Amino acid sequence: MALAIFDLDDTLINGDSASLFLRFLVDKGLADTSMLAKEAELMQAYHLGLLRMEDYMSFTLQALKGRSVDEVRRWVAVFIEQMIAPIVFAEARQVIEKHRAEGNRVLIISATGEHIVGPVARFLGVADYLAIGLEDESGLYTGQTKGVLTYQQGKVLRLHDWLQQEGEVLVGSTGYSDSRNDLPLLRAVEHACVVNPDSVLCNLAAEEGWKILRWCNVL
Repeated sequence: MALAIFDLDDTLINGDSASLFLRFLVDKGLADTSMLAKEAELMQAYHLGLLRMEDYMSFTLQALKGRSVDEVRRWVAVFIEQMIAPIVFAEARQVIEKHRAEGNRVLIISATGEHIVGPVARFLGVADYLAIGLEDESGLYTGQTKGVLTYQQGKVLRLHDWLQQEGEVLVGSTGYSDSRNDLPLLRAVEHACVVNPDSVLCNLAAEEGWKILRWCNVL
């Protein structure tokens, strides 16, 4: 069984789920509007490959600090229905189904928090995922992360831990991502595919001989 490994944001969906979730919280009066400008600055650094994910998570998780895991789970369910379902790439669903038909195991690895990635993965019918862990105490989020962050090289570190636990290997694996932040992951898989890459990643993909995909249709 070969692995098909997907990034989530701007790869399976036409947008960034963490940014969209913050906007959802602001729109619902659950987070301060002033957070949006700072988050946009942090995302600019992300797209340039310069973001410290610890800074991003520390800032955005302020909105969840002291909130119950169950409460946030209910918010995320509404968020997926309202903001994620309309922006899933149709091509992404088709490729996931193609891998399943070929007997491959599908895994999502995202640099977004597990409170979002887990439910989105289930919505997409994907059982296996790796995401940034969120710390909670007595069922309340602390606003802190836990473990190795699934970002840049951290994705590969977490992936190798998962491979060992699951008894899987990267032989025959295919990886999909839109982001230069995922270069370590794309170089770790056997067959790399870049989705709607920016000019920098597009040039790198051409040099590496990676497949370039253009996905534009949403469901």
